[in-house]
Formats: sequence, C-alpha cells, structure tokens
Amino acid sequence: MKKLVVTVIFALVCTMFGSATLADNHDQAKVRIVHASPDAPAVDITVNGNTVVENATFKIATDYLMVPAGDHEVSIYAAGTVADGEPVLTTTLSVESDQAYTALAINNLENLEVSVLSDDMMTTEGKAKIRVGHFSPDAPAVDVAVTGGDVLFENAEFKDVTDYAELDPATLDLEVRVSGTEDVVLSLPSTKLKENTIYSVLAVGLASGEPPLDVIVLADPSSTSMPSEMPETGNASITGLAIYLLPLLLIGIGFSYFLVKRRNVSQS
Repeated sequence: MKKLVVTVIFALVCTMFGSATLADNHDQAKVRIVHASPDAPAVDITVNGNTVVENATFKIATDYLMVPAGDHEVSIYAAGTVADGEPVLTTTLSVESDQAYTALAINNLENLEVSVLSDDMMTTEGKAKIRVGHFSPDAPAVDVAVTGGDVLFENAEFKDVTDYAELDPATLDLEVRVSGTEDVVLSLPSTKLKENTIYSVLAVGLASGEPPLDVIVLADPSSTSMPSEMPETGNASITGLAIYLLPLLLIGIGFSYFLVKRRNVSQS
C-alpha cells in the first residue's frame, strides 16, 4: 500500500510539473526573421547576445523561433563578425505571449532598419488569407491586381503592409502595377492560394538595379487546420486533465486499499 501511495503522489507531482512547464512554454511568442535589404551582404543575427541566424542572404526567411514574451535586443552583423565585429544595427524587439511576428531587415544598407509585422495565424475554415508588404526602397506606390482585372490591394507605398484579405482558395494570375495605372512592374502568374493557409507576399529588390524587383511568399497553415506551437489552451488542458484524473486516482487508491485489506484478511 505504501508503494502504491508513493507511486500516486509521484504521478500527481509529474502532472503538476508538466502543467508548470507548459505554462512557461505558453508565455512565449513566435518570431521569424527575413533578410529583405537588397544591397546588404549575408548577415548573422543575435537576440540578447545569442546567435540565432547565421549567414542569411537576401530573401532568406527563417522558420518561426520561440521567444519569451517581453523586450529583446536584436543585433544584425555582417556574416562571420559576431565574435569580434560591431553590429550594423541594434534594435529592441517587443513581443507578446501567444502572438506571432515577422521581423524584416529592410531598406538599403546605409539606411538599414527593422520592420516588425504582426502575423495573423487564423482563417475562416476553408478560406485563404493574404496580405502584401512593399519593401522595395526605390519602387513607387503599387497596386496588386488580378491580371487584367480587379485591384485587390491599392496604393501600397514603401514600408506599407496591407490588411489581410480573406479569399476563396484559387489559383490566380496576379500583377503588381504602378499605383493608379495599368503599368505592370511585376507579374505573379499561377499564384496558388490554398484553403486554411495564410500568405504574406513581400515585394523586395529594386525597381531599377540589382537585385531586381521580386517577391518573397510566406505561407503558413492556419490554426484552424493545424494546431499552433503555442496552443491557446495548452496550460488549461493539462490542468483540466489533472482535474479529471484526480478522482480516478483516488478511486484507484481506494480499490487498491480494498484489495490489500482483502488479501491480508484471507492470509490471516
């Protein structure tokens, strides 16, 4: 009986410890980093002095990184110079728990800066969601339209990020036009928008020069179709599990105690 009680107590402690661990994980944000500066070399990036990205070249986007909620010092270095070099840029990144962010290194090297986007991770079931960011430093304001058809996003200027638009899944021929005109500066044929997926289409590069105007397309599963790495009910679910398990454990103790007593009586 003593061994049984010890086992049950151990199980309860493990359950409570697991709940605390999930609570710690729950108090985090998701952050990904994009190199969107057209003339910047490959870079290393540190967060609070720890290197999280190495040798990222233009148009590279990282996966989401888990970062504790709060303020963080982010520094950008020329690749290979973290140990003995000075950062090209240092800034503070503030993030909230259970939120997702995209942090972009943008503008020309001499004017390097960081733009932080708040990422929506949910769609209506069966829908696709899309937004457009203008990060080409020498491009004029632009419209994004269906080829030869309606404008979906209009008059986005450098550093602008549109609101999300929710659309039916489809494969669309899109084009980027000089705002208010039919002048196409970039074609995006056969752009596939899948259901339960969220898209960020980021215009990068240079309208006049190298590297040429291009797009980075970031596609993320909606939390309606795939659980987030930071479930909104993560801590509550494990606590709830403990609430349901506790009566079962107590019943198990009582039943085991009954069996032990019965065995002792039969042996006597």
